[in-house]
Amino acid sequence: MNTILFDDQRYDNLLPLTHTRPVSDLRCGILTLAEKWNLLCQQTTSSLSRFHLRQKFPLVIAEDNLLINAGLFPNPEVRIAIQQLNLGECLLHDNEMLALRLNAEATQQFDGTHMPGDCTQITYQGTYQSLKNLWDLFSLNDMAIRADYKQLTEGRTSAPISSTNTILGNDVFIEEGAIVECSIINTQTGPVYIGKDAEIMEGTMLRGPIALCEQSVLKMGAKVYGATTLGPGCKVGGEVNNVVFQANANKAHDGFLGNAVIGEWCNLGADTNNSNLKNNYEEVKLWNESANRFVKTGLQFCGLIMGDHSKCGINTMFNTGTVVGVSCNIYGAGFPRNFIPSFSWGSANGFVEYQLAKANDTATRVLNRRKLIFDDVEQNLMAAVFERTRVQRNY
Repeated sequence: MNTILFDDQRYDNLLPLTHTRPVSDLRCGILTLAEKWNLLCQQTTSSLSRFHLRQKFPLVIAEDNLLINAGLFPNPEVRIAIQQLNLGECLLHDNEMLALRLNAEATQQFDGTHMPGDCTQITYQGTYQSLKNLWDLFSLNDMAIRADYKQLTEGRTSAPISSTNTILGNDVFIEEGAIVECSIINTQTGPVYIGKDAEIMEGTMLRGPIALCEQSVLKMGAKVYGATTLGPGCKVGGEVNNVVFQANANKAHDGFLGNAVIGEWCNLGADTNNSNLKNNYEEVKLWNESANRFVKTGLQFCGLIMGDHSKCGINTMFNTGTVVGVSCNIYGAGFPRNFIPSFSWGSANGFVEYQLAKANDTATRVLNRRKLIFDDVEQNLMAAVFERTRVQRNY
């Protein structure tokens, strides 16, 4: 059976991270949501998302399709309920579509938000977790790391760890090729997963749950509190607490980052810091692009959300609950505004539009450093995001 992960209304609540990816490509825990379902279903899934993402994330439709809500975290109970669906049935919980089984014609017409009128409704009575808002990415990261750790390591033996390290507890798993020397790793508070060819440099202190994905690097003397994830290819130093780095992002120097999500191809200059707690200890509000207003998070701790390809200079300071869009360039003294629209260039003194051609030139150089190509697919995607966010840049 062909499996598709579909985006519903939550796609809009997860902007700016979903400007450049479907919900299923978001990382929470060790794996992205798509990777979790791929592992569970033992097959490759595709995505039903916004049209401008189709070239990079193509939709595959067959005669018999199992469509699963892309924000849904897999667990055995919900998996069984989904697998028991017959053709033409929809699994719901409190009017939220969790999964549908549709033929090719019905799948072609399905937009992810409206249940087909001829679907038979099946009520799901069990428990599940789902990603609905930006802050869920770090708030649910503890749960997600533990679930992924169990799934990835069950029945397997860790590579040996060097005796130069101090290990507290027994929940550390190291993939082949990883380098870990002269570090303190505390797994009594949660598991620590160290991916293939990852590196933890000397003097680093880790307190789980923590995930270092393939080829990620922790710099010397880094202090990392859980629940934190370094996606593939990330380089991180300084102090981080409950942060999710999606992939290929750099925070290589000192500075504090807490209760935050950093997109792909971002770079944070030396001594960049974010506040994650207001001085008056009030609930943090976060900008919602779709609603065009600040919304309550229900959280006392909430730091920085940064979209793909954004950069900030040395000594940049971000206020509690700041949202930075795609391909922004931020520098200078003082706290910039706590919503910075995509393709913005500037500082606390003001912003101007970051021209698309210049943004593409920077992205080309960044990917070239990793021996990758910023190809026509990526350029088309960036152009689409530039146009989709133009209305926000009313400085």
